[in-house]
Amino acid sequence: MIDIRLIRENPDLVRENIRKKFQDEKLPLVDEIIELDKENREAIMRGDELRNRRNVLSKEIGGLMQKGKREEAEKIKQQVKDMQDELQALEEKEKVLSAEIKEKMMIIPQIIDDSVPLGKDDTENVEVERFGEPVVPDFEVPYHIDIMESLDGVDLDSARKTSGAGFYYLKGDIARLHSAILSYARDFMIDRGYTYYIPPFMIRAEVVTGVMSFTEMENMMYKIEGEDLYLIGTSEHSMIGRFIDTILPEEDLPLTLTSYSPCFRKEVGAHGIEERGVYRIHQFEKQEMVVVCKPEDSMYWYDQLWKNAVDFFRTLDIPVRTLECCSGDLADLKVKSCDVEAWSPRQQKYFEVGSCSNLGDAQARRLAIRVRAEDGSRYFAHTLNNTVVAPPRMLIAFLENNLNADGTVAIPTALRPYMGGKEYLGNRE
Repeated sequence: MIDIRLIRENPDLVRENIRKKFQDEKLPLVDEIIELDKENREAIMRGDELRNRRNVLSKEIGGLMQKGKREEAEKIKQQVKDMQDELQALEEKEKVLSAEIKEKMMIIPQIIDDSVPLGKDDTENVEVERFGEPVVPDFEVPYHIDIMESLDGVDLDSARKTSGAGFYYLKGDIARLHSAILSYARDFMIDRGYTYYIPPFMIRAEVVTGVMSFTEMENMMYKIEGEDLYLIGTSEHSMIGRFIDTILPEEDLPLTLTSYSPCFRKEVGAHGIEERGVYRIHQFEKQEMVVVCKPEDSMYWYDQLWKNAVDFFRTLDIPVRTLECCSGDLADLKVKSCDVEAWSPRQQKYFEVGSCSNLGDAQARRLAIRVRAEDGSRYFAHTLNNTVVAPPRMLIAFLENNLNADGTVAIPTALRPYMGGKEYLGNRE
């Protein structure tokens, strides 16, 4: 949510930002907010005038009563009562107007960074840099489920019976590999100075609306029936939520955090949950990184976060690239974002395995996460997040890039301690 003062003082900038995001249907909101804000401030000013006048008259009543001028005092009492009735109506009007302004403000997109490329959707995202040499082996790379099944590591049929499409059972070495990757990711981030968390896996509605847009919420979140609770779609939600309505000492920043959680997603609009695949699923696990920092430091930490993910994948011998998200592909709360994509030898193209985002003060403004400076002044923090790793999607990249011609899968050196010293999965002839 942007600062309403920006709409008051520079509405053209807000309109231009809306156009850059190809959301012209939101343009009328700017004028609507300006008009509502004007009306609300007039109501506030009138209320302040009435309160001041009421205080003056109340003192007069006391003086008149002491002088025995009861009749004059009663007339002024009636004026005070009339003022009180008007004040009550004004206060109710302020509540209604404030709620309407907030509702519309929540829909206005965050001002994007000048470096964001303009484009309508993800087809216009821009490749930034590649890391590692993408290799196409001289043997056919099977579909990822076929690789898992050849290693007796997945059971989709049973999951469909118990839970439906979009779920899976992992077993044996594949299940162990899944856990090993998460454990390695945890230690990788701890070694880089991030504090490890396991957060709540359910959060209240006020946190949900504070960390994401309404569209994302509708398309992603599962609501717990009869409770003011939602299952998290990523641990970023509860990690940022833990700072709701707090004032952080400036000297404590930056806060660099890494968190593990299961994640639950509806995947609405995802053309289908694959019948035989683990790319788009309703349930998965993830290691996340989150930073809370001063505004002037947020772009520095944005670069650190995506580099962490790239470095992690490269230690597992997986080629990756970064892809700058264009203006039309940015969620409304984001200032700047890039995807980290892994190489798929089978498809001979890259696919998304993580997303790094700088949200500026959008989440902090919604959740009232403030910083107290040394001089006592207060300002909103900036928040950022990025995926370290999210198996089982990452398993697809891992299995394809480390597959041998004999059907075995090589275990990179960095991961072997988490796999009991194994150097490969499967039986070598």
